[in-house]
Amino acid sequence: MNRRHFLQSSVTGSMLFPGIVQQLLADSGDPLAPHTPHYPARAKNIIFLFMTGGVSHVDTFDPKPDLTRDHGKEIKADHPEIKDRPGYERIYLKRPQWEFFPQGECGTEVSTLFPHIGRCMDDIAVIRSMHTSHSNHYNATLGMHTGSFAFARPSIGSWVSYGLGTMNRNLPGFVVIAPQQTYAGTQVFANDFLPAAHQGTLVVPGAEPVANVAPRVPTERQALELAALSEFNRSHLASRGGHDPLLEARLRTFETAFGMQMAVPEAFDFTQETGTTLESYALNRDQTSGFGWQCLAARRLVERGVRFVELIDTGSSNNWDAHGDMMSHVGLAQNVDQPIAALIQDLKQRGLLDETLIVWTTEFGRTPFNNTADAKGREHHSWAFSSWLAGGGVKGGIVHGATDEYGMHAVENPVHVHDFHATILHLMGFNHENLTYRHAGRDYRLTDVAGHVVKEVLA
Repeated sequence: MNRRHFLQSSVTGSMLFPGIVQQLLADSGDPLAPHTPHYPARAKNIIFLFMTGGVSHVDTFDPKPDLTRDHGKEIKADHPEIKDRPGYERIYLKRPQWEFFPQGECGTEVSTLFPHIGRCMDDIAVIRSMHTSHSNHYNATLGMHTGSFAFARPSIGSWVSYGLGTMNRNLPGFVVIAPQQTYAGTQVFANDFLPAAHQGTLVVPGAEPVANVAPRVPTERQALELAALSEFNRSHLASRGGHDPLLEARLRTFETAFGMQMAVPEAFDFTQETGTTLESYALNRDQTSGFGWQCLAARRLVERGVRFVELIDTGSSNNWDAHGDMMSHVGLAQNVDQPIAALIQDLKQRGLLDETLIVWTTEFGRTPFNNTADAKGREHHSWAFSSWLAGGGVKGGIVHGATDEYGMHAVENPVHVHDFHATILHLMGFNHENLTYRHAGRDYRLTDVAGHVVKEVLA
């Protein structure tokens, strides 16, 4: 039996994660070794909360009293995205369906859809002037995750993993927890041309969140197999002069994979959590699904050194895409509101919020108008939407930017997706222009050839 055949048979016999073979065989030295960022980072970890489908900004975080006052008023459809759409020759303003109230000592107004998050506004910086470059779900979701609206590129989690490495070799550096795939599919957590070790590991809530994590052979036998494999590798290393960074990295990665079999089940074992903690996340003792489960899992993962955790609240069906009826926002908001607030408070109580950046976003907003005055839903809206940041290095209790009186356009301090990404990378210690990777003859980066750090949201 040659070395390569033994390597392949041993590893595939105890497959741990989707794509782990590429990680184990990645020819890029030791891509997961911890790296120093460009300058001292404000945050060590990111929890990225993605609300699939397009949350309505004018019904959640961007109050528009003028929109309520002028409900039903006809406005001119002079933008190509509107006037060329069948049935939209005439459009009418549509009021918010929920009231807004000042929250926290800061007084930031939030709608009644998010009462729990509202009570956390002193820790949150709301950006009301977000805008993006596409109004289709696939493209806007791709853009929010990769900075590219048309082509496959590495995801933001992969860029962070590439730039920083990992703090715990027994767990993946980039984890995505999602009950279903979102728009753009696996590309939202793909490494693309970055080394394969930086792709996201998908965790699906349920009784077995990470499939096949248990070894197929007894631990003692597996330890013997790995020891034998190590002997093969070290003999091969010696035959090559005793120093080969690629082979040395593979040796370390096999040790990591062996450790994952214990670290992964422990990370998703909530039995040691108190009843008070579970209740704060709206969880029952034996519950293994739901957004509360995702949020508590995220806290446990960042506690254990995982760099980037993304939580996707739902997949490509039954999401925030409220064409037919805005009342669908009620159940969706109830699903995430209390768990997100619990996550913020839990991190804060444990002294982890200062070093954990929480990002809440969606792919675009929803129109403050529709083609009839009594329409129940709203359409896609790329010109303006809201996102927010909390935690590591963020100035809490503020609002940045503004839309016009109807929430139509970002008119004050507009923040494009590239600016949003530049700011996130800045908080992780990176100059976004210098975090690059050479591919196909050019240097690529998350922010493409654009992006400015939004300094006003920095503490």
